[in-house]
Amino acid sequence: MLKELFTKQKKKKYATIPSEAAKQDVPEGIMAKCPNCKKIMYSKELKKNLKVCIHCGYHHSMNSKERLESFLDEGSFQELNAGMISENPLNFPDYIEKLEKDRQKTQINEAVVTGLGQINGFSAVVAVMDSTFRMGSMGSVVGEKITRAIEKAGELSVPFIIFTASGGARMQEGVLSLMQMAKTSVALKRFSDQGGLIISIMTHPTTGGVSASFASLGDYNIAEPGALIGFAGRRIIEQTIREELPEDFQTSEFLLKHGQLDAVISRTDLKEKITIILDVHQPGGELDW
Repeated sequence: MLKELFTKQKKKKYATIPSEAAKQDVPEGIMAKCPNCKKIMYSKELKKNLKVCIHCGYHHSMNSKERLESFLDEGSFQELNAGMISENPLNFPDYIEKLEKDRQKTQINEAVVTGLGQINGFSAVVAVMDSTFRMGSMGSVVGEKITRAIEKAGELSVPFIIFTASGGARMQEGVLSLMQMAKTSVALKRFSDQGGLIISIMTHPTTGGVSASFASLGDYNIAEPGALIGFAGRRIIEQTIREELPEDFQTSEFLLKHGQLDAVISRTDLKEKITIILDVHQPGGELDW
């Protein structure tokens, strides 16, 4: 069963793409252009396919609301710690104003949304990082919300699932941001020692202190196709080692090839695959290697 989990793919049916003439005379927002293959498709069909390009499989970015709606059973999500907001402990110029602008733009209070939900009937605590809020950067509130979510999963004896998307630690909070790496990692270790199941799903991009801490500590470390995953930037590494890196360096496919991921799974198959993992980890479940 588990072997098929990482290999079997479903065939999908896609809508017919309009003619070139039709594409030139449509209202804004009706059509979407893929940044990877440059082909055009209906926005409605892209959304129906979970924002995965119907031509090349490119995974367009998702905000936390879209992610939760696509992954959890309808009506099952109960948010945790929604009211937590960041302060400005280092008196960083304009930080509070920028946070307020992001709150108004995204309609969320911080760069991660956490809560309880169900995946095809299986209960879990889920954390979803949102790159539309400060590029998903990890500040004190992000670390605290993730830590509390892990602890809630321990209290309820349910799995903890996290979707990561982040530019790394939030510079406006300095060392307080870096401390979240240790705090979240310790919380995951305690949860794991209690027998808790941790599933980390890395999306584009997962970088910096996030990739170097909780994102890489799952019992299952999974990524979406084409996701950028790494600590330091490509140019920094090349300048340090004075060598040119492979073209696919720090992509999810590169990491899978080098044993740093368990699987790369398309978003359109993810809910089904995670359901199988949750099922085999139930009492009496069996792993068919």
